[in-house]
Amino acid sequence: MPPPADIGSRVLLRRLRQVMAKPGDAQARLDRIVSVIAVNMVAEVCSIYLLREEQMLELCATEGLRKEAVHRTRFRFGQGLVGRIAASAEPFASRDAPRAPGFEYRPETGEEIYSSFCGVPIQRLGKVMGVLVVQNAAARDYSEEEIDALEVIAMVIAEMADAGQFTGEGFDLVRSAPKAYEGVGASDGAAIGVVHLHEPKAAITNPFTEDVEGERARLDAAMASLREEVDALVTADMGEATAEYRDVLEAYRMFAHDKGWLRRLHEAVAAGVVAEVAVERVQSAARSRMERAANPYLRDRLHDLDDLANRLLRRLGGGAPNGAPPDGAVLVGRTIGPGELLDHGKRLGGVVMEEGGLGSHAAIVARALAIPMVVGAERIVAEARNGDAIVVDADRGEAFLRPPENLRIAYEEKVALAAEAEARYRAIRSLPAETRDGHRISLQINAGLLSDMPNLFEVGAEGVGLYRTELQFLTRPTLPRRADQAALYGRVLDAAQGAPVIFRTLDIGSDKVLPYMKRPEEENPALGWRAIRVGLDKPFALKMQLQALLRGAGARPLSVMFPFVADEAEFYAARTILTETHARLQRLGYTVTTELKVGAMLETPSLAYASAAFFREVDFLSVGGNDLMQFFFAADRGNERVRRRYDALSAPFLSFLRRVASRASAAGTPVSFCGEAAGRPEEALALAALGFRSLSMRPASVGRVKYALRSVELGAVRAIIEEAMSGGAPARPAIGALLARSAEL
Repeated sequence: MPPPADIGSRVLLRRLRQVMAKPGDAQARLDRIVSVIAVNMVAEVCSIYLLREEQMLELCATEGLRKEAVHRTRFRFGQGLVGRIAASAEPFASRDAPRAPGFEYRPETGEEIYSSFCGVPIQRLGKVMGVLVVQNAAARDYSEEEIDALEVIAMVIAEMADAGQFTGEGFDLVRSAPKAYEGVGASDGAAIGVVHLHEPKAAITNPFTEDVEGERARLDAAMASLREEVDALVTADMGEATAEYRDVLEAYRMFAHDKGWLRRLHEAVAAGVVAEVAVERVQSAARSRMERAANPYLRDRLHDLDDLANRLLRRLGGGAPNGAPPDGAVLVGRTIGPGELLDHGKRLGGVVMEEGGLGSHAAIVARALAIPMVVGAERIVAEARNGDAIVVDADRGEAFLRPPENLRIAYEEKVALAAEAEARYRAIRSLPAETRDGHRISLQINAGLLSDMPNLFEVGAEGVGLYRTELQFLTRPTLPRRADQAALYGRVLDAAQGAPVIFRTLDIGSDKVLPYMKRPEEENPALGWRAIRVGLDKPFALKMQLQALLRGAGARPLSVMFPFVADEAEFYAARTILTETHARLQRLGYTVTTELKVGAMLETPSLAYASAAFFREVDFLSVGGNDLMQFFFAADRGNERVRRRYDALSAPFLSFLRRVASRASAAGTPVSFCGEAAGRPEEALALAALGFRSLSMRPASVGRVKYALRSVELGAVRAIIEEAMSGGAPARPAIGALLARSAEL
């Protein structure tokens, strides 16, 4: 067993600082680092692997392994123990490394005599830049203190790398190739601009300190300044903020004033590093914890914490701040908090994030400011540089970094054509969506935030065909009070100015889990405990929401729709709860509506085969096309490999939809279609030809669908549909050709 190591992080940092003061090139610096670490940790091997190209690590320095392996041995992310550490961004240790899962032996290193292994990621601002490894021949367990010291050193190495101390021949990365990223559109629109990286990229030239008290004082002063900045920022934007927006801002301020955050920063400074390194170390630890959290609310709050950490770094003055982005720039970051978007406002052309979701605070702010946003663009931060050309297509959920000229020109033409099309759509905004042969279709918008409501009039829609009430619940850390819910629903109806609004009750479960609700373990959540199933099993929450809807509506007409009804008995049970709640509020003296309509969302094929009595008794039906498609074709709509394989204009799906429309028509029950398909001109024409007289879609789609409907005779579309269902030509090309001919008339 080797003797105990003198591995206190402050001792190790002091010795590292001494050897780093000596002159030398990048290789010499790395060689000295591994030598110092090996001696101080009584390790027979110390090695540094650095990122050389996309997801590829290269052995750049070693003490103990064969020197000829340097710049020769490589591991991809996830490959071998080194790649495993890089992929997980977490430390790993083993007393018997050759038998550890994933171990890969590289003969050129001569490491066959070493049993024990301990490695930590070299990372900065959430970006893995390499891996630091120590090894010993004897089997041994590495202590928490040793791993902690290695993590501190790894952070210092990351700072050195970012400050350019390891640049030179053989150490420069090539990142000039075009890159395409697939994500999810969180806020509609498209943008062409240049990259403005969200991270401050402050270079820390000296990560060491002997003056711990001085660093602590500097940290406290910067934190006080940050809190003043955040308070002023939030207060300035509170005046006209919606309820959801206020919740975002208050949560952001709460994190800035968290005492636990400051305590952990003090502990990190005590290790002997400057305040900037402490901030990044604490944030890396928080990221590691929160990324593993099952609670989606906690994962979304990580974006706010990253944003605050970056602000604190700028306050500390560790380097020049990133500065304000030029007008029309695209903000690119791993996570972006609401504060950054509030800072820059509508100056931004777009936003691209590696992480985040549709309900994240940043997405809420982006939609409120009408900034195109794509989330889920993996690894774009590692591959982007300030000033790189970038194209953002939030409608398709795509981003293109350093696009080739032909792609850039194509998007410039697309943006120009889109501007011309928008002008045409604005010209018909006040006109009805009526076909040339006199069939009128009601076009409505989908909404989920109060900030969505102005779109109702801006795009010339007739109402809100789907108001997603769950977003109010998903963006808060606790269950919204009944009074808060009622106030929101009242403001939504106020904003509608008499236009019809259909409120869908909570559609939670599957990929939407409340932050204060324990997520059940389910192999297939999309087919599990969700939506109306949760409401009927937890009637308290359903009753409270129904009470809030009735109170918020007051005497005004109210339409309530239950989601994911698979069996008519579920609808009757939910409707009974609603009618009983309505009667009880009347008895208690509340002013409640006398015009209450109760509908169901048809998202499962089973409901299409409900009894004729159900079709007569339900006040209205809405076909939820997104979920219905995935269940009809057994294709997960979140799985890119399968979700685009199936066509909404295929003969089987068209036949099914015609059955639904026919049954509703025979019963005299209004039926609408809600979903992505409703917002695409070809599908919208087909739906109208099948008998759907109401379509609900994203606001951005209303103009193009109205224009398409006003361009054609519905009888011609119906003939194409009939031919497709009888086994003739495919419907999509024929409808597209009809649209093109009609637009030329």
